[in-house]
Amino acid sequence: MVNSFLSGYAAATGPVAADAVTTDEVGLETGEIRVTSDGFPLPAYWARPRNEPGRPLVLVAQEIFGLHAYIKDVCRRLAKGGYAAVAPELYARQGSVAGMSDMQEIIDTVVRRVPDTQVLADLDAVVEHTEREGLGDTGRLGITGFCWGGRIVWLYSAHQARLKAGVAWYGKLAAGPYSTPVMQPQQPLDVAGELHGAILGLYGGKDDGIPLTDVARMRAELARAGKSNCEIAVYPDAGHAFHADYRPSYHEASAKDGWERMLAWFRRHGLATW
Repeated sequence: MVNSFLSGYAAATGPVAADAVTTDEVGLETGEIRVTSDGFPLPAYWARPRNEPGRPLVLVAQEIFGLHAYIKDVCRRLAKGGYAAVAPELYARQGSVAGMSDMQEIIDTVVRRVPDTQVLADLDAVVEHTEREGLGDTGRLGITGFCWGGRIVWLYSAHQARLKAGVAWYGKLAAGPYSTPVMQPQQPLDVAGELHGAILGLYGGKDDGIPLTDVARMRAELARAGKSNCEIAVYPDAGHAFHADYRPSYHEASAKDGWERMLAWFRRHGLATW
């Protein structure tokens, strides 16, 4: 165990809901680790059922707010569901956003400086570390991610041939306001024909930042590429970040249905046998 690299919620998330979900550690092993990626000690949080090292591995790609309390809780929720979950701090080289209260500051100071190639390599390093240390079963590899991390789910599925399944929660599909040259010139819409594994996209019908026209284009690209094992679901009454139970954007019915749909997706596509 190393000293905590981030506790609580990121400042920019604003007031945290009094009834934000907090998942306990009963029956779990949890911890903060360092993963060596290209010589850099990458911080990560992991959780799995206690004394069960052979559980399927699910990578968790953070929101734009970094690896904060909500993302750690998602790891524990997955562990309660039988998975080994690992969430790396994918901004670590560029700096922490924990103390930043302004979204534009987060984007300008950190996010715009994070190359997609770095992120994909760091996720690969997490897989290798998990395999080497026996933290989970990388032969049953999945990924999920939210907002900024939802976009990464699509990109990682085009990158990692070992991936069995992924679930992208409201990740941008086309170039967005924080797209920069350090990011890959390709966006999820550009790599629909290159996806490995079965990918499920979960989107909000009232998401002002991700037009439904982009969702329709992604569905068309998946169909054109013959990706019959990939799907997109749209929740008509939900906006962006509808799973973020600590924020006003939370839409309970959509979030709960999306979570159950995700678990069913992982079972359907070979991550779980229970």
